[in-house]
Amino acid sequence: MRHLILLLALIASAARAEDAKPFNPSDHPPGVQQALRYANEECTSQDGGEVTFAPGTVRRIDLTGDGRDDYIVDFSETKCGDRETTYCGTGGCVMNILVTLPDGGVRKVFDGYVRSYTIMAPPVKRGAARTVRFDLHGSYCGGFGAQACVKQKAITATPFAFAQP
Repeated sequence: MRHLILLLALIASAARAEDAKPFNPSDHPPGVQQALRYANEECTSQDGGEVTFAPGTVRRIDLTGDGRDDYIVDFSETKCGDRETTYCGTGGCVMNILVTLPDGGVRKVFDGYVRSYTIMAPPVKRGAARTVRFDLHGSYCGGFGAQACVKQKAITATPFAFAQP
């Protein structure tokens, strides 16, 4: 019986591996593709080789509450050739947030370094913007690198950035 369970588990994991589709930038709207080109440009400028995107590089989610897909482009697991840290540093990794506008275009509303982020629970009020919690470099809160710095922002179509005091 144990061998049968093991065999079934192996078959299931092999099926999932076959279903895993490699990341393809052209699967995303032109505005998201433009954000992804940053990775290629940065890698080329550092003579790094080929860019490898993780399957979860682009996250599709309605952040603005308007019913349209918005996008989080997270370069934390993107590789430039053999280098795993091209897009990351002590301040975190490059992250973009792009929102879809009523005309179908995509606008970048955030472009910065983030250690991690959490999309907060959906708002009670339908159609309200989602809030994202950003864990940032300590200097954004008047401290230094290792210190915790948390900022929150409701995501709308208005661009924003975090400033160091």
